[in-house]
This record gives sequence, C-alpha cells and structure tokens, in this order.
Amino acid sequence: MDDLKPWLKETQKTVDSALGKFLPRESSRPQTIHKAMRYSIFAGGKRLRPILTLAAAEACGGDMESALAPACATEIMHTYSLVHDDLPCMDDDDLRRGRPTSHKVFGEGMAVLTGDALLTQVFIVIAQTPVTKRYSVKDYVREIAETGGSKKLIGGQVLDLEGEGKKLNKKDLVRIHEAKTAALLTCAVRLGGMTANATPVKLKALTSFGYNLGLAFQVIDDILDVTQTTEILGKTAGKDEAVEKSTYPAIIGLEQSRKEAARLTKKALSALEQFGKKGQRLEQIARYLLDREY
Repeated sequence: MDDLKPWLKETQKTVDSALGKFLPRESSRPQTIHKAMRYSIFAGGKRLRPILTLAAAEACGGDMESALAPACATEIMHTYSLVHDDLPCMDDDDLRRGRPTSHKVFGEGMAVLTGDALLTQVFIVIAQTPVTKRYSVKDYVREIAETGGSKKLIGGQVLDLEGEGKKLNKKDLVRIHEAKTAALLTCAVRLGGMTANATPVKLKALTSFGYNLGLAFQVIDDILDVTQTTEILGKTAGKDEAVEKSTYPAIIGLEQSRKEAARLTKKALSALEQFGKKGQRLEQIARYLLDREY
C-alpha cells in the first residue's frame, strides 16, 4: 500500500491533463458554457472512476494510453450527474468539492445546460477509444450510454427523489445505489478491461468487482455524511438526514453499516483472485476506500 498514494497522485495528474484536452477551451464560443463545464470538471475530486478504469486496464494487461478516453468519459459523466443532482429541483446543494455548486455560480439555467453539455461531451470522448479484437467503438458507446440511462444512473436518481421523506427498507436502498452509484463504477472498470481486450470471464470478474465496490463506496459515503464535517467532506454534511433521505446508517445503524461496507469490499476483492498480481492495484484501491477518512 506504500506506493498507492504516489501512484494515485500521478494518475490524477494524467487524468486531469487528458480532461483538459478532451474538453472545449474556455475561450471557445459561447464562452460561458465552456467556462462552466471546466469549472465543475476541475473543481477537485479524487478521479476515482477514471483511476479505476486505468487500473482495470492494467489488470487485464492493457496500457494507460488506450484507456484514457473512456477513463475521462466516466469522469465527465459523473460530473454531469453531480451538476444536475445539486440543482434546487433535485438535491438542492450549495457546495460540491469544497466550492459553490454550478448553479450558485452560473445560475440554474446555465447549470442545466452545463450538465447537458457534459453528457454530450461523454460521447465525443468515448468515441475516441481505440478498438480491440473483441470490442468496437459501438461497444464502448453502448456500455456508457446504458449506464447513464433511465434504467441505471437516471433511474437511480428517480428512485432517490421518490424515496425522500419515506421510510425505505434496505432492499429499496440497494436498488437506488445499484443504479446511482454502483452502475458507473462498474462501467468504469468494464471499460478499462474492454480497452485491454478482456476475455468474457475477466469482464465478468470486473463486473462483480465494480458492483460490490460501488455499493461499499456508497455505504461509506453514507457513514461519512454523519461522522464528518462539511469542511472535510467538501459538501454539506448531514444533508441526507436533514431532507429525511434514507441512508444505511439510518436504516441499519452506524456499526452495522461499517460491517456492511467491509462485507461488500470482501466480495469485491474475491472477484480479483483470477487476475493475480496484475489485479494488485485494484485491490489496493478497494482497501484504501474502505479505510478512507474523507
């Protein structure tokens, strides 16, 4: 684990550099929308999804260069979802990654258009992914399009909105987070494997890893929302409880939530066994996320 943090820092820099090239320049007309797009993309964040894409490519014997386009596409999709989630008509948040949210800086109308523009940019970027013997551009586009659609990412937000103020059970909560959080993390690792021409068996293993890691990540997020401060989180702490949103700590308690995160992480790690040493980076990331404090 000693080499993980330096690797994460270097990989973040690589992703940021690539994102800078994949996005329109601020000087491109109309400048406001391009400034708003870059504002949200470069507001911070650990770049978890693109990092997982690159680590998955490595686990399957691929290279970082081939996986950069889908890695950036997952980050752009994630950012678009945050811009829209933060809107007053959605989760209504004023802070994201330690900075004022897009609609607080550029106005609600421009924030809606910023999210729309970022989502469109996803497909411009993913289409630049090199093909392999097993996977074509059509496969990459379909993978990320289905992830962002009404049955996954958007569907999860629908369930989340409909669940506010209601007492959900654990099964209901899992349905939300399968779609809203786990789907994009699963997509990230699958795309990485696909750029490395992963076999169906390896792609299935990455799917299991991403799904369980995604659910574990959300449990940990719910825990942090009630145990950490706004300054540490970079977003409004205690927001879920304030809007009566069902979370893992609210439904099963804090201690059981910690056990659930550990259980899901263990399941994610078991999916990596067939990758041997090549899966070490994915394993390190999973363990790091379980132990994260911010």
